[in-house]
Parts: sequence; C-alpha cells; structure tokens
Amino acid sequence: MAQSSWSYRIRRGDRRSRPTGGDPVAFINEGSEFEGNFSFQGSVRIDGVIVGGQIVGEATLDVGESASIHASIRSCIVLISGTLEGDIVATSKVVLHKTARVHGNIQTPNLVIEDGAILNGAIKMDCPGAKPAGGSLKAIDGGLDTESEPGGRACLSAAS
Repeated sequence: MAQSSWSYRIRRGDRRSRPTGGDPVAFINEGSEFEGNFSFQGSVRIDGVIVGGQIVGEATLDVGESASIHASIRSCIVLISGTLEGDIVATSKVVLHKTARVHGNIQTPNLVIEDGAILNGAIKMDCPGAKPAGGSLKAIDGGLDTESEPGGRACLSAAS
C-alpha cells in the first residue's frame, strides 16, 4: 500500500453535500484498504482496512463489523463493531457493539459497552470544562446478586 493522506470535506452551505439524519457521507467498503491519515466532516462508515496514521472527524465515525483499523481515532461520536488497534478520543460518545474488538485507550464523557465486546486498554471519562460535584461520596447498592454463576463468578442483576 502506498502512504497517503486523504481528506473528505463537505462544503458549508452546499445543500447537496449535507448529510441528512446522520446518514454517512462517505464509505470505505469491505475489501478496500487505505494507508495514512484520514480526516472528514459529516458521518463516515468504514468496513474496510485502514493502517497507520490518524482518523480525525467532526461528526460520527461508524466502524463496521468487517473493518480492521490500526490507527488512532478522534471524533465526536465513535461507533465500533469491528477491530481497532489504537486509541479513541471522542468528544461526545463511544459505543462498543457486541462484535467490537478494541486494543487501545478510550477517552470520552460517555461510554456504552455491549455484552460480548472486548476492550483491552484504559478508560478515561471526563468532560472538559465540567466542575466536580460537591459534597461527599457514599456507596449505594448497585444490584450485585450474591449468587454465583457456575465457575464462581458473581452475577450482576438489576435492582428490583
């Protein structure tokens, strides 16, 4: 693969190029391979392979189940269903779907991890400019079920 840098830009004010309803404005389809830096505005869906560099966006990056990414990601919203080896910084939210395989650190104010997703890395959840809550902290019952599954693992259940 040749080293390259590619940028997808939507011209402001051009009604034909505006995404509607969060629909992706660009795709990297399964079977496609890309090497280098990738930047975008609008929503992008990746089902192919991206190696090296950074992926930087201003909206939503949707990493499909067949995608394999070896790069760091910085965007507003990051949805992962495929494989990622690299760090994620999301200013709004990260969602790891059940088929996600992430080997890297995540920094975001909101994180959703579906049952079955794999994350090997550190998580930092903060929001720039947010003030710490005042007062004292106290533990509450989080709904831990003291019964164990076979194999001795504790089960978590919703509080009744």
